[in-house]
Amino acid sequence: MIRKLIYIIYIGVFFPMIAGAQINTDRVMAIGKNALYFEDYVLSIQYFNQVINAKPYLAEPYFYRGLAKLNLDDFQGAEADCTESIERNPYVPNTYQVRGIARIQQENYTGAIQDYEKALTFDPENTSLWHNLALSRMRSEDYAEAKADLDTLIRIAPRYIDAYLMRTEVSLKQKDTLQAMSDADKAIEMDRYNADTWASRGMLFLQRNKYADAESDLTEAIRLSVRNAGMYINRALARYYQNNLRGAMSDYDLALDIDKNNFIGHYNRGLLRAQVGDDNRAIEDFDFVLQIEPDNMMAVFNRGLLRDRTGDYAGAISDYTTVLEEYPNFLAGYQYRAEARKKTGDLKGASQDEMKVLQAQLDAQNGKTSQQTASADKTRKKSDKNMNNFRKIVVADNEDERSKYKTDYRGRVQDRNITILPQPMFVLSYYERPDEVKHQINYSKYIDDLNNRRVLPHQLLITNNEASLTEGQVKQHFASIDDITEKIVKEPDNALHYFARALDFYLVQDFDNALEDLDRTIEKDNAFFPAYFMRAMIHYKQLEYRKRDANYEIEQSQEKTLQVRALDYAMVRDDLDEVIRLAPDFAYAYYNRGNIYAVMKDYRSALVDYNKAVELDSRFSDAYFNRGLTNVFLGNNSEGVQDLSKAGELGIFSAYSVLKRFTTMKEED
Repeated sequence: MIRKLIYIIYIGVFFPMIAGAQINTDRVMAIGKNALYFEDYVLSIQYFNQVINAKPYLAEPYFYRGLAKLNLDDFQGAEADCTESIERNPYVPNTYQVRGIARIQQENYTGAIQDYEKALTFDPENTSLWHNLALSRMRSEDYAEAKADLDTLIRIAPRYIDAYLMRTEVSLKQKDTLQAMSDADKAIEMDRYNADTWASRGMLFLQRNKYADAESDLTEAIRLSVRNAGMYINRALARYYQNNLRGAMSDYDLALDIDKNNFIGHYNRGLLRAQVGDDNRAIEDFDFVLQIEPDNMMAVFNRGLLRDRTGDYAGAISDYTTVLEEYPNFLAGYQYRAEARKKTGDLKGASQDEMKVLQAQLDAQNGKTSQQTASADKTRKKSDKNMNNFRKIVVADNEDERSKYKTDYRGRVQDRNITILPQPMFVLSYYERPDEVKHQINYSKYIDDLNNRRVLPHQLLITNNEASLTEGQVKQHFASIDDITEKIVKEPDNALHYFARALDFYLVQDFDNALEDLDRTIEKDNAFFPAYFMRAMIHYKQLEYRKRDANYEIEQSQEKTLQVRALDYAMVRDDLDEVIRLAPDFAYAYYNRGNIYAVMKDYRSALVDYNKAVELDSRFSDAYFNRGLTNVFLGNNSEGVQDLSKAGELGIFSAYSVLKRFTTMKEED
């Protein structure tokens, strides 16, 4: 199976802005798009609501609000907002594209197809539109039209790898294995460092019963994407077909280390553990499955068999009974329950079960009933409800693999196709996302002392993994802005009041007001380095928002193109210079400045700063990672590999994929 991505283009200018309302709609709209860009979807909706209330005739805020709802999995709401936008301006292809995605997620493939066909009348060579159109056809099982769309897409973009991967699957549905294999080979030829290409061909080999070849391709896919649970699950299947139960077990263990809630991983590992006699741990796996799917009768029955084997006859009888209530014609259930009842001394109950089996057999001989039998396959689809297949290992239904059709759209859409990115900048914030793997403790004595003084409303964190605000947190920070404003009126020279309010403005994505307060903070206390640090980071974020890949339109403001130049980054660097002067042991300032130097293509200066960051904190995983990338870029492969290895050791697992990619490239050279 291949991972499918649904693409959308995020553009800086979607509709012209119109000025003049009770609120500054241009300003509010810009803040809302800031929030969307930095993935604060709940917050962005609140800003777009304000614009809609002030100027309900504008199409733009409905579109962006729909995009925010799409990212929050509110597909019905996203569709409704896009429809409102189309009613106001029916000539923008992106709106149809977003609505099409929302419709796909609601399984309205006919509506999605209509949207993509309409969008293509405005932009007939848009690869994303053709991709999504073909995907919708595939989901509606119109494989002939899907193949025609993919043929067109390949003519328009002959290097578009996903088209070949999708056509591989379509060809399989049409039983054209030769074309499928040709497309899979072509995808690998075009990009040997794309894990999806190897995984796709591996699954093709599986379907053709070439299990050794499948294992080989899936191993290569894992080498390129070491933290992908699905690839381990699929390789386990290839190993299972080759009777390599130990290898399959290892893959399930690895998959569940990555994704502890993986249903198929737990179910199949339970079956394998049962096969090798690890009964108690097999029961644990089926218990987990039943926590997720309490009505999964296959899991209930397998757990009953294991309880029976381990001497828990009462538990076994309970499980058998549960299954038989759901499937009263399941003869194996009566047979096993009869044996368990005998072991508990319930001879009458056992006799009743045996009579049930005997009567069913007689009825079958006389043609009165037709009993289901187990299939000859080694595996069963997850959707297969034939209880006689209870011992068979599970493979995913194509139709149930929702994850491959989920959108990859975040606010930062322009980063979608980049495979190797440096670790992000650090900021000061009250919130960060939990990270189950990376356990770096970001500490500064000065920030710790500031927190201990309790001069800010919340504990200040040093993080490069910011969390988006909840609706309650958004309201809290808007209220905090009002509260701190009252304090400023009473104490206009207190620098910390301005800094605290700046943080609130920053968290609600109002960067302009945040910068004004940081300027005031520095005016009141020019030795307070956190103000310089945050000012640098907000300026950087503004630059990131302005900067677009070549694939995206450039936002216009006051008839001047907002281009990002080295001079703009120099302003960020200057603030970081001041932080380092005031706090020479603050490692995060060196790290951030190193990132800025890298953006400015001054890689040797970047190395100097990363070196200093690592010197100050020997477990600074992000600094190792970025220094590793920089070294590799400069041709210092040995130093780069060493740094990336260290970064992986400290919890940045993407370092291993980078390592393997560059190692392979070096070997080929």
